[in-house]
Amino acid sequence: MILKLIVLALYFAVLLGIGFFASKRVSNISDYYVGGKKLGYWIAALSARSTGESGWLLIGVTGMGAMMGVSALWIVVGEVIGVWLSWQYMARKFKRMTDEYGSITIPDFLVSHFKSTTHTIRIVAATALSLFVVIYVSAQIDITGKTFESFLGLDYYTGIAIGFGIVVMYIFSGGFLAVAWSDFFQGSLMFVGLLLLPVVAYFSLSGDVSIIEGLRSIDPWLLDIWGPGGLTLINFVAVLGLLSIGIGFMGSPQVYVRFIAIKNEAEIEKGKWVALFYTLLTDTSAVAIGILGRYMLTEAGENPEMILGNAAENVLALVLGQVMPTLIIGIYIAAVLSAVMSTVDSLLVVASSAVTRDFYQQILHPGIDEKKLMGLSKKVTLILAILALGVALAVSVLSPTRTVFWFVIFGWSGIAATFCPVIILSIFWNDYTEKGAIATMVTGFLCIPFFKFVVPNISTLEAYINKLDVMLPSVLLAMLAGWATSTFLKN
Repeated sequence: MILKLIVLALYFAVLLGIGFFASKRVSNISDYYVGGKKLGYWIAALSARSTGESGWLLIGVTGMGAMMGVSALWIVVGEVIGVWLSWQYMARKFKRMTDEYGSITIPDFLVSHFKSTTHTIRIVAATALSLFVVIYVSAQIDITGKTFESFLGLDYYTGIAIGFGIVVMYIFSGGFLAVAWSDFFQGSLMFVGLLLLPVVAYFSLSGDVSIIEGLRSIDPWLLDIWGPGGLTLINFVAVLGLLSIGIGFMGSPQVYVRFIAIKNEAEIEKGKWVALFYTLLTDTSAVAIGILGRYMLTEAGENPEMILGNAAENVLALVLGQVMPTLIIGIYIAAVLSAVMSTVDSLLVVASSAVTRDFYQQILHPGIDEKKLMGLSKKVTLILAILALGVALAVSVLSPTRTVFWFVIFGWSGIAATFCPVIILSIFWNDYTEKGAIATMVTGFLCIPFFKFVVPNISTLEAYINKLDVMLPSVLLAMLAGWATSTFLKN
């Protein structure tokens, strides 16, 4: 226990050091929100990927691998496709447009792109972003508590308090620059940890029975890419749901602010390959950890309930306990916290920029001094973080059977359904109008709770919606609303 705590103390010290040094590079609001638009491709790519993955990769996806077997690889396929489409076809155009407009936030971009003369589109974008960020951050706070509980045996609420305090401190210091630099460090830690563990776990296994035969004896459907029952309609719908996770990389503000912040378009081309290989290797490794864990723990005689259902999220901790020494386990705890914090810090900076710049400065006080605006941003960051903490605590009490994977996906889907369709249409469709953009965001925003809480109550659709989840139908309806409004309500 002492060694683990020492490793964590060193990890937190690095983060706070990054925040301190980043604070020396912040002199204006552009530095605070987008790092002065000077990010290199390594930092931009790893920062975007670590932010996009979050704690769900190490806790959620490993758990899905343990429960689903090889069919969880559809998550990898969806994410790789989403990352490739984003960096290959959208990033350069988006960078060019935001530089032309002088945008430093997503609402900035939308207002400039549509030459808006009202504040409607800015208010809609900033409101939606703030709300879903609080939900998404609360999911990451939940992961923090579970990490301390699973790996260190500490109280869930103690873990939340420690992680929450550290991330707020270093965001306060250096804003986006601290976030980008710390995400690079944390993304590197995640990368090494995820690639190393399945290799060590594989070579730790011994015996006459192969892993494939062992998995087949546990459950033959673990080796079917379509899942239990093979290629059926319900499984096809489930695959579509897993593939659609990748849509979130095609316009989510916490990811796309990296394209605003990167130096130039040439850096995007180089960053594309870093982002693609990072996604492919880390996601595949996470699924492999889950599958190997299912085999190892079953062979070791563990109670199946320890690695199925909600408990599947413990598979990473259980595998580490079997194959790694205490010191290395401490590093993995830091890797899990890295995944969480790299998302929390990005989201809080993006959301605080929406509130302070897009509400307060652009609408209420256009002439506010930049130093005062940065000070206000820090206060707003703290308020949003406290709200997210409150949501996480409330959910922990009201829904003790929740899983990290689907809790995170709800927040991720809300941000994606609101912003990805509007970013995609803005980049590629010249006839897209401001009214269409507003209709897109409002529809995407409302569809998330509708498909999550209303549609499943329709008994004939419940099974399919539960498998498909909320992202894909919400995004499609949002794009349809944008097309229809732009086409039929041009004036």
